[in-house]
Amino acid sequence: MGFVIGPCIMQERRHSVRTRTLRAGKILFNNKRSVIDCMVRNISAHGACLLVANVVGIPQTFDLVIDGEPASRPCTVAWHAQNRLGVEFRSA
Repeated sequence: MGFVIGPCIMQERRHSVRTRTLRAGKILFNNKRSVIDCMVRNISAHGACLLVANVVGIPQTFDLVIDGEPASRPCTVAWHAQNRLGVEFRSA
C-alpha cells in the first residue's frame, strides 16, 4: 500500500529576490588567516546561497569575498544543508 504525499510548500522568508549566478568566492575567518573556497549560486542585496565542499568547520559569522568585487561582505549563516550555506549579509 502506497502513501499519498501532498505538495511541499515552503514559506519564502527572503527579503528580496535572489539572482542566479555562478561566481567563485572565498570564506574568510580567524582574522582572515583561514580561507575556504566556495561558489556563489545565487545572490541578492541581503544574502546569498554558497556551495562548499563541506559545511563542517565553517563558523556562524565570516567574511565573504566574491571574485570581481572590491570588498568583502560580512556574513551570518542563516541555514546549512549538506554542502550549501544560506547567508545573510551584515552591516560592516
